[in-house]
Amino acid sequence: MEELTPRKIVEYLDQYIVGQKEAKRSVAVALRNRWRASRLAPEIAKEISPKNILLIGPTGVGKTEIARRIASLTHAPFVKVEATKYTEVGYVGRDVESMVRDLVEEAVRLVKKEESSRHGRDAEEEAVRRIGEAMWPSKKPETRSPMDIIFGEKKQEAPQNEGEKERRKDLLERIRSGELDDRQIEIEVEDRGSAPQSDNEQANQISIMITSMMPKKMKKKKVTVRDAKKILAEEAADEMVDMEVVKDRAIHYAEERGIIFIDEIDKIAGRHGSSGGPDVSREGVQRDILPIVEGATVKTKYGQVKTDHILFMAAGAFHVSKPSDLIPELQGRFPIRVELSSLTKEDLRRILTEPRQALIRQYTALLETEGVKVTFREDALDTIAEIASRVNSETEDIGARRLYTILERVLEDLSFEAPDLENKDVTIDSTYVKEKLGQITENIDISNYIL
Repeated sequence: MEELTPRKIVEYLDQYIVGQKEAKRSVAVALRNRWRASRLAPEIAKEISPKNILLIGPTGVGKTEIARRIASLTHAPFVKVEATKYTEVGYVGRDVESMVRDLVEEAVRLVKKEESSRHGRDAEEEAVRRIGEAMWPSKKPETRSPMDIIFGEKKQEAPQNEGEKERRKDLLERIRSGELDDRQIEIEVEDRGSAPQSDNEQANQISIMITSMMPKKMKKKKVTVRDAKKILAEEAADEMVDMEVVKDRAIHYAEERGIIFIDEIDKIAGRHGSSGGPDVSREGVQRDILPIVEGATVKTKYGQVKTDHILFMAAGAFHVSKPSDLIPELQGRFPIRVELSSLTKEDLRRILTEPRQALIRQYTALLETEGVKVTFREDALDTIAEIASRVNSETEDIGARRLYTILERVLEDLSFEAPDLENKDVTIDSTYVKEKLGQITENIDISNYIL
């Protein structure tokens, strides 16, 4: 974390997100402040709470992507939740504390993955042993009679055949080397059938508790030796992990490095002074979220989790409501406010080619799997960006997501015919784009439905 200066964080975000300079700078400073707080004496550090961020801007401009990339960069536990999924205490639905439980689950997954990787070599060796046992079961020892047990007589074990011992050793070496990777075998694995999930948090907790008390269910599975190595190595690594260590570290990770991204917070912002109706429930959800953001202790199945130092990022378009429509106490808990701007034609043009996950790169890679080489000319990219910008301004502004819709429409026929094409080199220019979109962009009513 020490080497992650605000400038480097912004440079990293620039690889994935076009524009939004102010938002990137604010997030970078908030992240750096967490590192600074960790360097302080404990008595001072505990008084410094994270500077939570409220991102304001239309959909598709990069709000969620900024939060997700930050979590990826710092290897921090990260969960994205939607404010509209929660209900006020007393109503049926998810309670707001479940967002913290979700964060802890993610932290446990991250720590468990780290711990499992430390047992990699031992787990692989255990997998080889289990595969060897499945391919050549060893003789089970004969059961002792009750009289032998009463009188303490030991059963004389037959000496192991040296030749058999060598052949078994040779089999394990062949499994280890990959010589038998393509052979089909039947293995016994744990049946991890997903427990039914409901919106009622208490019901979920009871279901998890009952499941943990039940004995493990096993099932037989036919796989290749290659796949068996992966499956059994993962199982063995899980068994080798000390869950007490995992729990302690996961709670520390969640408390000190966790990031909770609350999307669509504008949907629970009701206008003050309105009597009754759905606004009461909206304000109730805000009041339930408030103590979590302020700093509370939440009970999870792994232990108590304090939310004082979790970084909260909230986002909303605020088309109908305003940030000031949130209850004042909650507004005060998001001191950093950043307005993300709508994407211009130039921004949309850059999104097509510049980011590491650029859309053109994605689509050309998909078609390359069919042996089709697609080349987009500059005028085609300009036309796509121009159409996306125009449709966004004349209809609902959905930001960069409009590019997905347009590209799908432009490449629909090519994607369908790709396996049967004789000419595998395809060049897409402005004329090609306009032909494929036809009358759609000229008729605003049709654009509303199709683009």
